Amino acid sequence: MEATKKLKKSVLIRQRKEQEKAQVGGASTAKLLNCPTSPRKMRLVVDLIRGEKVETALYILKHSGKEAAARVEKLLLSAIKNWEAKNEGASLEDSALFVKEVSVGGGRQLKRLRPAPQGRGYRIRKRSNHVTLVVDSVNNVNN
Repeated sequence: MEATKKLKKSVLIRQRKEQEKAQVGGASTAKLLNCPTSPRKMRLVVDLIRGEKVETALYILKHSGKEAAARVEKLLLSAIKNWEAKNEGASLEDSALFVKEVSVGGGRQLKRLRPAPQGRGYRIRKRSNHVTLVVDSVNNVNN
């Protein structure tokens, strides 16, 4: 029997990243970490574009009045660029890209104290979030 070799977590992560880079085509991901907006406010914006075509999603984000929309728009453009880098031969117009997945998770909280009456202090939690956006081609989903 062959002895199984236990690898460090960092080595496993590096191997997984190399495998993802080796795959040509398919979905591409962009992440926004520690964005200084509460997750609840960010989810309002993200829910508007989930499952939409990329052109429609960009239009929605550009004309949204929310502050978080500008950050998500920048993230979406980054995901599109990542997809173009991964699929060098394919054209953006023919591939019919759409927003496959978007998820918002809570990030780090900054805890502050606010002066309150009678010598007390109220705790303020300044929330942040992590956004993960996946863009894929309709052609890849059908295959």
